[in-house]
Amino acid sequence: MALSRSSLSALRADGPAAESDLLDAYSHAVITAVDLVGPSVVKVDAGGTGSGFIFTPDGLILTNSHVVASPSRPGRFGGASRAPRIGVTLPDGRDLVADLVGDDPHTDLAVLRVSAPDLIAAPFGDSSALRPGQLVIAIGNPFGFQHTVTAGVVSALGRSLRARTVRLMENLIQTDAALNPGNSGGPLVTSHAQVVGVNTAVILGGQGIAFAVPINTARYVVSSLLRDGRVRRSHLGVAGQDTAIPRLIVRIHHLSHDRGVTITAVSEGTAAAEAQLQPGDLIVEFAGEPVRSVDDLHRLLTEERIGELLPLKILRRGELRRVLVTPREIS
Repeated sequence: MALSRSSLSALRADGPAAESDLLDAYSHAVITAVDLVGPSVVKVDAGGTGSGFIFTPDGLILTNSHVVASPSRPGRFGGASRAPRIGVTLPDGRDLVADLVGDDPHTDLAVLRVSAPDLIAAPFGDSSALRPGQLVIAIGNPFGFQHTVTAGVVSALGRSLRARTVRLMENLIQTDAALNPGNSGGPLVTSHAQVVGVNTAVILGGQGIAFAVPINTARYVVSSLLRDGRVRRSHLGVAGQDTAIPRLIVRIHHLSHDRGVTITAVSEGTAAAEAQLQPGDLIVEFAGEPVRSVDDLHRLLTEERIGELLPLKILRRGELRRVLVTPREIS
């Protein structure tokens, strides 16, 4: 938790008493968040043991795709098939059987549905408002120890990690809140008791390096899973990261925004390769819509745009260029 200059001055002036007050404030923030979100966090037993959280009062649960997969049988996208039975344990001890509404291995997200009275839903926050150093809390079931709480900070934003489908998951939240096997699918929560991420992975052998899917990405995925049971989307064939655009470049080209997506890699045989896009190109607009982040680009690459010839505006070495691309469907 960051301390202001006045707080540091008070700490030096008042000694242990002031330090105790600051620690009490930190503890109070964590306790309050856990009290409010904890009743929504569930244990999920499928291919393995994981976590999830209720996000609607009628029993919809968000978790990871890999949590509800069966590791013993091959499935689509090179991953595992769905587990034959998905069990859910509520914080009050009730054991339920869940239906799988749909899953999206490309973002490692899945939606379950259970039927039970008196369910408590966790509120979604806004992951785009996160800042490095911000306090976050993880709640889950590591190694089967139900309702375990850890706290840390947002270590970095805009990270990329390869999913089990071999596709890069973009714009992930990196945190040092301790996560272990079984935390997967649990919520990453702010001190205001709002869910800003879905915990998804840790670096094996690493210390304090864990990742969560932003809740803003989850919002889009959830709506598609509820509608179609899957996410049908187009893609360009690039990996990218959120980037600030220098103010001078914004003024020169009369851009409406000061952020875009820098291409870090271009896959062979894709729409991006055919359009001769290059690593280092900075995407600022797609199909006439501004692109400020990877999330923006993902939202714009919908199923309706599969096979459609569309304009893409990029900055290449400070020069604004317009190219045409034909997105393809992700298989």
